[in-house]
Formats: sequence, structure tokens, C-alpha cells
Amino acid sequence: MHRFKNILLLHDTRPEHHLTIKRAVELARRNQAKLTVVDVIEDDSWDSGEIYASAPFQELKQLVSEERQKGLESTIEPMKEEGLEVGATLLFGKPFLEIIREVLRENHDLLMKTAQGEGGLKGMLFGSTAMHLMRKCPCPVWVVKKGVERYGRIIAAVDPDPSDEQKNKLNAKIMDLATSLAKLEQSELFVVHAWSLYGETILRGGVGRMEQKEIDRLVREAEAAHKEKLNDLLEGYDLQGMNHRVHIIKGEAGRVIPELAERKRADLIVMGTLSRSGVRGFLIGNTAEKILQKVDCSVLAVKPDGFVTPVN
Repeated sequence: MHRFKNILLLHDTRPEHHLTIKRAVELARRNQAKLTVVDVIEDDSWDSGEIYASAPFQELKQLVSEERQKGLESTIEPMKEEGLEVGATLLFGKPFLEIIREVLRENHDLLMKTAQGEGGLKGMLFGSTAMHLMRKCPCPVWVVKKGVERYGRIIAAVDPDPSDEQKNKLNAKIMDLATSLAKLEQSELFVVHAWSLYGETILRGGVGRMEQKEIDRLVREAEAAHKEKLNDLLEGYDLQGMNHRVHIIKGEAGRVIPELAERKRADLIVMGTLSRSGVRGFLIGNTAEKILQKVDCSVLAVKPDGFVTPVN
């Protein structure tokens, strides 16, 4: 994990946030990186209406700002005492917008935050701010689920395609991060690739009158091709001595990856959020959306090189 040099940590007052702080501090220390703790006061409603311009309200606004700044300073003081290069920044506005603007201004290479939801049967693990950040933030976004001290099981979700240079570079990023973390935490690593034969359901439904044995042959050939692509990707990584498994699973990735994560009780998924959409602002793939809606573990979401955020 010697790639992050300028880490941004989103401040959180909940007790479970201490594990995210601990992980951010350890990562910054190991990488000799700068760490910045940021808080955002959502002040859109403070800027309109006669009452909000009154002296008493402006005084209240100032008091709130001072208390939030004190909270930030209190959080970073122990880090300073440990010799860490750390700062605190208080922002005003829509949280996800201001966080991304801060990433752009200060060239942060990693954003960390604590997951908002409970996950599991209680609902989605990731709140709206986390989803906005994973869609639009240009740097990797690490959303940390509460209660997990160590990542014993890590999933690297890859989709190798030699004909797609951008996707291949993204796969390399995912593998670099996942293998580095797995070695660091002595984790079990699961490399997973989901595949399917395009149009198989239609063919098996009788369209085109192709015989079942011919369809079966096409499926076998497709599986062999996907295995070859995955093996080519993994050749670039020294997995010897690592506790690892490789899973090539037939099925839609948005379904089979969350199922694998649940079955293996994964603590972290490292995944890409590459989208083929040309619609500005829709910058996370449908598959990634489906995975994020279903998983119940921490996620490190990675963007491809050259990703341009719609936020300015």
C-alpha cells in the first residue's frame, strides 16, 4: 500500500469511526503520507431568508463552526503527538460536492469514510454521500464498515479484457491494491471474475434454431476464453505463498459477486467503478451499482486513470 501519499479522511462523531481513524493513521504512517481530516457543515439552508441574515442567527452559525473546528482539532491532536503530518479542514456546502472539490484542490489520492448504514438485513450499508463519492470522486474511495479490526478475507473483483486498455489498467489497479492489502494484513485473497455468454438465454429459448449441443460448445469456448484472459492478468502478480483462491463464476456480476462475498464472509471488496455511459454525471457502471446495493462489507472503489469528475 505504498501508493497513497495524500489521504483525506471524512470526520465522523460516531463511536464506530475510531476504526476508520486507526486505519487511516496506520496507512499514513506506513506510507509517510500526509493526512487531512475534513468536516463539512451543510449550510445551504443558512444562506436564504431574512431570518438567516439576522445577527442572532449569524452568531449561532459562528458558534456551530467553532465547535466543529474544535472537534476536528481534538481529533488530530493525538496524531500530531505521534509525529504524523496531519491537518484539519472545515468546509461549507453540500458534503459530497465540497469533499470532491477538496480532493481536486489538494490532489488527494485516497478518500476514506465510515459507512453510514447498518448493512445486512437492516438496509444498504452505503448512504447517499458515499454513493455520490463512489460515483464521482476522481480518487479511490474507501468506505469502511464498522466493527472490523482486520480484513481477514479480501475480494478482488476483476473483469479482464485485453482488447480494452482502460479496463485492463483498472484491473491492474484493483489487483495492485488487493494483493498489497492482503499481504499487509495476512488476509485470504479471493480473485473473482464473473462471465457469461452473450445471448445464451435467447439461444436456449429456440431463437435461431441452434442445437443445444452447439450452444453448449459455445459456452465451453467462452469459459475457456475468459479463463485465459484471467490467467494472463494474474501472471503479472506473485501470488505464491499467499493464501488465495481464484473464482471464475458464470453469471451476472451484480448478483454472483455479492453472493460470493456473503458466502466467504468477505471483509473488503476492491472493485472498479468504470461506466460505459456517456451521460455526464452517471459515472458508475450498472454492475457496480448492483454490487454496492447488496454487499455487507467495506469497499475500496477504484476509478480508471484519466477519470474526469463532473464536479467543478
